[in-house]
Order: sequence, then structure tokens, then C-alpha cells
Amino acid sequence: MRNLLMKVNYDGTNYDGFQTQPKGNTIQDRLEQAIFHLTGEELKIIASGRTDAGVHAYGQPFNFVTSSQIPLERWCLALNARLPQDIVVTEAREVPLSFHSRRGAKRKTYRYTISANRFPDPFQRRWQLHHPVKLDISAMQQGLIHILGTHDFTSFASRKSTKTSHVRTIFEAHMEIDRTMCRSDSTDQGVIHTYITGSGFLQHMVRIIMGTLINVGEGKFQADEVAGILAACDRAAAGPTAMASGLALWSVEYDDQTNG
Repeated sequence: MRNLLMKVNYDGTNYDGFQTQPKGNTIQDRLEQAIFHLTGEELKIIASGRTDAGVHAYGQPFNFVTSSQIPLERWCLALNARLPQDIVVTEAREVPLSFHSRRGAKRKTYRYTISANRFPDPFQRRWQLHHPVKLDISAMQQGLIHILGTHDFTSFASRKSTKTSHVRTIFEAHMEIDRTMCRSDSTDQGVIHTYITGSGFLQHMVRIIMGTLINVGEGKFQADEVAGILAACDRAAAGPTAMASGLALWSVEYDDQTNG
């Protein structure tokens, strides 16, 4: 038996999230179907975490135990031939049988993308939230600082969260602004990429953080109010849940010996 660790990129627009659901069309369903068609094995894959409907991933790790002797270098091409074009397996390697994609994850990074240009980009529309109204980006950056550290993130968790603890640690958070598509003499502000790295994330956590920061950018909240919103431990205190289209799982990190 071999434990294989793989990475998959996907455009989540047409899917009901990553994790299998009773009546859902999910990334996990498609991957398991592709593995079955390739090896004849009916198995369940283990992912580093779930993503919600409409959310994307640049490198979602997943692992599974297989008796197949297909060489490692053939797995990606073989699976991709059996997957839709919006799901692409990019890496495959063998790891110890004890490796577990979810339990072994140490740090996860999500990226949220806002197009703050006047007009949407038709080529990137599935991967961005378009916000044509002027944002105070500096205030948003100041507000983002308040989520750093270990906190109870109840204010930034879905009311449907079933986790026993909402305490999480945010290690890093920053914004990068790409102005290459800005038109001269226009109100274009560029494409804002927000990267948030943490020990783990609650349901809708990044999207609620971003919805709150957008409110800061619109002047509905002051940047320093983010600290109070966090301390309130009350979902009603925070801003709306930002659209799923702008969110992507960016990377997942493991211990050195099994760094995914």
C-alpha cells in the first residue's frame, strides 16, 4: 500500500465546494471518480481542508492510500485526462502511511482578490470581487493589522459554525496592489490581493474579515473599530460575508519532511 500526496488547482465557480455532500457536485466527488476510473478503487481522499461553494484553490493538498502501482510520474496526466478542465492535479508524491493532509497542516494561506477598477475584467471576473466605488485602501490595511495574533474569531465565523472553539492564530496578513491594469486619468485603484496566513480558519472566516474590511474602505467602519468587532465575539458586530468568487486557498504548509 502507498500513501500518495497530491496537489490540485481548481476553479470552484461551478462546484458546491470541495467536500462531498449528499446532493452536491464537489471537487472531492470529481477527484474520487477520476481515481476510480483510473485504478478501479473506491476510496475517500483526505484534503487539507474544505472550501465553500464558489471558492477556488491554487494548491489544495490531498492524500489517499492506494494499492495501485502506477508510477508517480504518470498520476497527474492520467487523472487530468479524467477530470474536467477546471480541475487540474499538479503534483504527486509518496509520503509515509501516517501522513494526514488535514491533521498535518501547520499553516494555511488564503488570498482574497478585489478589483477596484472602474470596470470589471471579463477575463478575471470568476476570480475577483468587483468593487468600482472608491475604497480607502490605507484604512483597510490598518484594519487588517488588528486580526493578527491569537483571538476568539466568533465575530468572523458563520453562525452555522459547529466548531467547539473559535480560537485561531493569524500569523501574517498583508495586502498587495497590482495597478498594471489601471487606465491613465481614471478612478481605477487596481487589483487588491489580501493574503491571510493562519493556523486554521473557521467557516466563512476570511470572507467575513474581507466584508468587514470593505466596510472600512467604504467609511462605514473606522480601521480601529476592527479590534472592537473582534473582541465582541458577536457575528452581528462584523460586516457582511464577501462573495466567494474572490477567495482562493493559496498554500498549505507542513513539517519539513512532508512539506506540501
